[in-house]
Amino acid sequence: MSYSPSTSATNGGRAVLTEQDIHQALTRISAEIAQRNPSPSKLALVGLPTRGVTLAQRIAAELHQSTGIQIPVGQIDITFHRDDLELRRPIPHVTDVPFDITDRVIILVDDVLYTGRSVRAALNALNDLGRPEAIQLATLIDRGHRRLPIAADYIGQTVPTEFADHVSVKVKEVDGRDAVEVQKA
Repeated sequence: MSYSPSTSATNGGRAVLTEQDIHQALTRISAEIAQRNPSPSKLALVGLPTRGVTLAQRIAAELHQSTGIQIPVGQIDITFHRDDLELRRPIPHVTDVPFDITDRVIILVDDVLYTGRSVRAALNALNDLGRPEAIQLATLIDRGHRRLPIAADYIGQTVPTEFADHVSVKVKEVDGRDAVEVQKA
């Protein structure tokens, strides 16, 4: 998907993706997942709270529509696996992975891939639950600035940002609307 900045945003930020853009990106990601994984019955999606869980549910619905197979979805709390607990006040989420991850292909879903630290924490948290056959990473936005050698397998949009910028993903289920905006620092 090509990047084309928009000038309208609700909070002074630059609109990057609209509701339609997000839908198209998730449809494309779902098709890429199905193409890369010929055994959809081995798939499971695990979202990072909060918006990664919603995106995982949407991807699972798209996969169900295209494959006819109900793909299980879970969420994983990374709070106590983070390497920056002393820098922030942790807000724990619930880990709810109602399936055995052993020998499954886990698609880890996050809204924004930035430094890679959240993904590293998610990998550690998944390790506590079992040993999957493989773990793949899907993200709606890849904004660069990696601090760890982590790359997404599926990317909705690559958005060039400055390190201090803030990328805000909004989803209807949590925020009442779908949008992605970038606020300058």
